[in-house]
Order: sequence, then structure tokens, then C-alpha cells
Amino acid sequence: MQRTEKEELIASLNRAFLEAAAVVVTRQSGLTVAEVTELRRKMRQAGGRFKVTKNRLTRLALSGTKYEGLSGLLTGPTAIAFSGDPVAIAKVTVDFAKANEKLTITGGALGERVLDPEGIKALASLPSLNELRGKIIATLNAPATKVAGVLQAPASQLARVLQAYASKGEAA
Repeated sequence: MQRTEKEELIASLNRAFLEAAAVVVTRQSGLTVAEVTELRRKMRQAGGRFKVTKNRLTRLALSGTKYEGLSGLLTGPTAIAFSGDPVAIAKVTVDFAKANEKLTITGGALGERVLDPEGIKALASLPSLNELRGKIIATLNAPATKVAGVLQAPASQLARVLQAYASKGEAA
């Protein structure tokens, strides 16, 4: 790799780290090209990226970002996943690691907070951003539904009372 290519890679990674909400560091040894391609596809679907990089270049890219604390995790054959949705990449990484023992989670970071593998697993157990949005909308929509039901109730009760009087008058 030429020096200019290295500089471009470092700058690209640095921009990605500045925009990312979370980073997951993995150790991948023995993954086939097909397995890595599948993981990358799943990451893209979740709105994230999975990249195998040189540790030294990644450390240089981490400097000046909120993820500088991850430098100690970059030893051996590592790869990084990053995204704007922290729960999504954690879920994809944890699910893939469960299904494939060649990928292990070594840690990660959520903002400036460095997480161990258990922290990443806990993050993966949270509802995703879209699930949270759905719950918020359902919560906001529930009172309107209840108000409509309350407003309809008196009219239907009045109609039943009038019907009862009409039936009583016909019977007499």
C-alpha cells in the first residue's frame, strides 16, 4: 500500500469515526471471504459498515476522535464495525458471532464510553431505533384513540336510552 493510499484510508476512517454513534471491535481469524461478505451485507442493511484494517492505521485514524480509548483493543487480526445506530450494529455483530465462532467481539465504544464484550451484548439486547420510534408513536396515538372512544360513548348511550323509551311506548 502506497503512502498516499494509507493517508487516504486514515482520513476516511477518521471521518467515519467522527460520524459514528458506536464502534464495535472484533477479532476475526479464519473467516472466509464469503462469510465476511455476508457480514458486510448484513451491516449495510442495518446502516453500518464492517471493515478489516491494519491496526496501526486504525490507531492513527482514532486519534482526535471520541473513540481514542479503543486503541488498546487493536491487537491481532481485528476488524471494526461502525454506524450511526449503535443498537443495530451491536445486534448484527452479536448475532453473527453467535452463529460463527470465528468472529469474537473484543469490545467497542458508545460515544466516549469504552465497552467490554458484555457491554456490547447488553447494547444489542436493547430495542432498535426504529422499534423505539414505533413505541413512541403508539404511546402518542393511544390517548387520541381513547378520547375518540370517550366522545362516542355518550352518543351511543343516548341512542340506546331513546330506543328503550321508544320500545316502552310501543309496548304500552
